[in-house]
Amino acid sequence: MISQFFVLSQRGDNIVFRDYRGEVPKGSAEIFFRKVKFWKEDGEGDAPPVFNLDGVNYFHVKVVGLLFVATTRINASPSLVLELLQRIARVIKDYLGVLNEDSLRRNFVLVYELLDEVIDFGYVQTTSTEVLKSYVFNEPIVVDAARLPPLGPASIFVQGSKRMPGTAVTKSVVANEPGGRKREEIFVDIIEKISVTFSSSGYILTSEIDGTIQMKSYLTGNPEIRLALNEDLSIGRGGRSIYDYSSSSGGGTVILDDCNFHESVHLDNFDTDRTLVLVPPEGEFPVMNYRMTQEFKPPFRINALIEEAGSLKAEVILKVRAEFASSITANTIMIQMPLPTFTTRVSFELEPGAVGNTTDFKEANKRLEWGLKKIVGGSEHTLRARLTFSQESHGNIVKEAGPVSMTFTIPMYNASRLQVKYLQIAKKSKTYNPYRWVRYVTQANSYVARL
Repeated sequence: MISQFFVLSQRGDNIVFRDYRGEVPKGSAEIFFRKVKFWKEDGEGDAPPVFNLDGVNYFHVKVVGLLFVATTRINASPSLVLELLQRIARVIKDYLGVLNEDSLRRNFVLVYELLDEVIDFGYVQTTSTEVLKSYVFNEPIVVDAARLPPLGPASIFVQGSKRMPGTAVTKSVVANEPGGRKREEIFVDIIEKISVTFSSSGYILTSEIDGTIQMKSYLTGNPEIRLALNEDLSIGRGGRSIYDYSSSSGGGTVILDDCNFHESVHLDNFDTDRTLVLVPPEGEFPVMNYRMTQEFKPPFRINALIEEAGSLKAEVILKVRAEFASSITANTIMIQMPLPTFTTRVSFELEPGAVGNTTDFKEANKRLEWGLKKIVGGSEHTLRARLTFSQESHGNIVKEAGPVSMTFTIPMYNASRLQVKYLQIAKKSKTYNPYRWVRYVTQANSYVARL
């Protein structure tokens, strides 16, 4: 199916390279990187995930800054090859714990052994971490997580008075803890990416949630897991109104448009009590993916105003209000706003006492950027920006600017109100009591306010 597989760093260094069929020239990695690097200079934007060059099909995905690439001369299914690249990246991360350039170089013997078992003569054999444990016996060289750059705020969560260990996402599923013992624990993450578009008057035009229930198990013996969701969970509209819901923090029916499940999930009792039964495979995997277009309360309200302040000047006022509880804090917020193309200078004014804010005017692409380190629920923040133009505006200045876009991460918050009611593990003995961690995080997929 594929001829070659290789992994490139951001500099174009060839970290891993495996040629399965000998049909594609050996210099394909360098040819690929040069083409992708200079794609923008050809006036075509970013390189697409699939393209053809001199009769060779190149498929690539970017994972934590690394380029995972496959080549072939045949007319292979793009979606199949791209999914294969994602799964290879996931298997390597399961084994190494940390996926980056350093961990790949330190564990190149193990990575090549994995590739030989995953792909044989260009054809996929398996991408299951659990199955691969029967054939791959090399121990990973674990990269010290303390030496890594800080992970995003989504890597540390709070559950009651306990703080989630940041190493939860940097552990290998096959390596033992120091002393040869393995800590029995299981992590369940409900990750939601929300898309919201506001009108100029602040009304919601479109809203959607793409969510996944992600599981990573460190349980020995693969015990049976029972995962209970909201009892009032409804799949499909079923003729109900999309406005049939209560507050985002309370009860009310949760209506998902559609969902799909991992192959290990048994749905025998799902229709009656909304319980998922599964025997989790080794490694990280999505238990359930879902989509929701039922109207929900957005976590932020954005108000933007731009007014002329003279023939060559204008003023922008941006206001952001957090619509969630004060016990929750959003992190790594970035607000961006395209400005008129004839903008030459921008001066910023923050509210008194503002801490952890950054402002910038990207002159190359005429964009205003406002970064906030954190926003506590219920708070409101304002930015004033004074614009200077090189020429008079002969039209409506509002049409020359915007829309305002926003990115953020909110740990321990989910907009859909989908919840894990309980996580039950089949007991091997009376003393068997593994650690259970359930974490929630909401991120912006597309969060836009029109002017």
